[in-house]
Amino acid sequence: MNTRNDQAPPMGRPLRWLWLSALVIALDLGTKALASHWLSYAEPVTVLPVFDLTLLYNTGAAFSFLAGHAGWQRWFFVAIAVGASVALTLWMRRLRAHEKILGASLAAIIGGALGNLYDRMVHGHVIDFLSFHWGQYYFPAFNLADTAITLGAIGLIWESFRDAKRKRAH
Repeated sequence: MNTRNDQAPPMGRPLRWLWLSALVIALDLGTKALASHWLSYAEPVTVLPVFDLTLLYNTGAAFSFLAGHAGWQRWFFVAIAVGASVALTLWMRRLRAHEKILGASLAAIIGGALGNLYDRMVHGHVIDFLSFHWGQYYFPAFNLADTAITLGAIGLIWESFRDAKRKRAH
């Protein structure tokens, strides 16, 4: 049985979404360069009562996962970023004409992964500088690449719900 997605025409030039990946990479690396230039390491600059700019280095992944290890995790995360970027680009090539949110979501994740990959390869750590807190409770610092990955993941979840709804309607 064919679903609507199987019957939909392929997206013309689906890799055109990679312009968004390039934009994410440029904004991410640009803001990290500015943060590295203007901020002193681990010295918060208050912007709002709940938001600081704080230059920090993360050798791990999200929430400093595996940061305390001896260095092998750098290459592990490099492999994950490369593998995920290749897999998501291959997925992008198969997009259907109506899957615009999916295309943007995949591109955002690819751009974020490659932005953080650059940091790992060049610096040996990821540069974070966005720090939210409430009183003495701090959310782990992050950067624009992390934001793009998160927004892309939200888009993937959104599209999975929309796709399930479309399938039920047919």
